[in-house]
Amino acid sequence: MKILTCPLNGPRNIVEFTYGGQVKPMPNPTEATDQEWAHYVFYGDNHIGVVREWWMHTPSSYWFIVERHNQTDEVIRTYDPAELFDAGAAPAAEPAGGDS
Repeated sequence: MKILTCPLNGPRNIVEFTYGGQVKPMPNPTEATDQEWAHYVFYGDNHIGVVREWWMHTPSSYWFIVERHNQTDEVIRTYDPAELFDAGAAPAAEPAGGDS
């Protein structure tokens, strides 16, 4: 059984979670071209290394961020989105100390 640690609810079986996609900066919807918006919606980075992803604990509807190595599937850490977005800066393209 695979366990994922939710920052709000603690360790839980992976079946309780829903994947939400990569964490990436959203273009300004009022200024983005159709091509920029399509790239944001339909394309993701496909490198091997540490990636930042949205996950939701489905029973509680709590969204959080997971840093995970996409080749080994090792979860590096999980944390509340406020840690990333309340800092006032846009999210980095790569997690701190991540492999690429």
